[in-house]
Amino acid sequence: MSMRRIVVGSRESRLAVVQSMTVVDFLRSKHPGIDVELLTMKTTGDKILDRTLDKVGGKGLFVKELDIALREHRADVTVHSLKDMPMEVPQDLPILCCSRREDPRDALVLRAGVGMGPNLVIGSSSLRRAIQLKALFPDCEIQPVRGNLQTRLRKLDEGQFDALVLAAAGLKRMGLANRVSRYFDVDEIIPAAGQGIMAVQGRADFDRSLLDGYADADAVCAATAERAFVRELDGGCTSPVCAHAVPDGNIIHLIGLYWEESDGSWRKGSVRGLREQAEQLGIELARTLRNGREA
Repeated sequence: MSMRRIVVGSRESRLAVVQSMTVVDFLRSKHPGIDVELLTMKTTGDKILDRTLDKVGGKGLFVKELDIALREHRADVTVHSLKDMPMEVPQDLPILCCSRREDPRDALVLRAGVGMGPNLVIGSSSLRRAIQLKALFPDCEIQPVRGNLQTRLRKLDEGQFDALVLAAAGLKRMGLANRVSRYFDVDEIIPAAGQGIMAVQGRADFDRSLLDGYADADAVCAATAERAFVRELDGGCTSPVCAHAVPDGNIIHLIGLYWEESDGSWRKGSVRGLREQAEQLGIELARTLRNGREA
């Protein structure tokens, strides 16, 4: 009788592999009777590096090939940074679980020899980051940067930018926390919905009990509120709409940023409520800010 096999699909970048290997290692340690393999592939989003995501189709470009691998049974589960996943997930390919959240903050990485000061040239392709950075550093210049983490850091070190703004979670998972010059509090720069959380996706018939012990209830709660906020505002890849939630016991605190596409104005707000109402709280905060009221 052959050993049961589980194939874990991943983007092929070093960060994606490091993240996906946490799932591989978990399954191997919890289920030694199952053969667990890693399948890596380059996604459309990884191939297009000369344009920003809003010009080429958005976050779905990072999951398209992996979704196909699931449907063709070449992979049994796939691992994603939740912030890179579209807000609408196919019914046949649900999110099976979320990992414990790593540091959700954004981080500033300065080039060696560059100090904090006016007129910094900061690399970031995120409108979410750009509008909040401009509020903190009115004199800075934001320039687009694409590529994986190593590529962006190489461009920084070559002198193409004075600084980068990157997700702290990715830097920490890659052992690069020493590159961080400062962390932005979540009230200074609200992170992308799901930032710091890894999502395991699979076919609807996958045995979720195999992931018991990897799944994290607080991460699911926070992600539910954050993604409900963004979904209610139809915040796609081109939108800076973002939210961050912190569960504390049976209470959850949610902050969000609303952006008015017609004139580029934006405002922040927050709400507290019971954690079992996470989705409704996200919707409620979104509607309050959209209607022009303070929250």
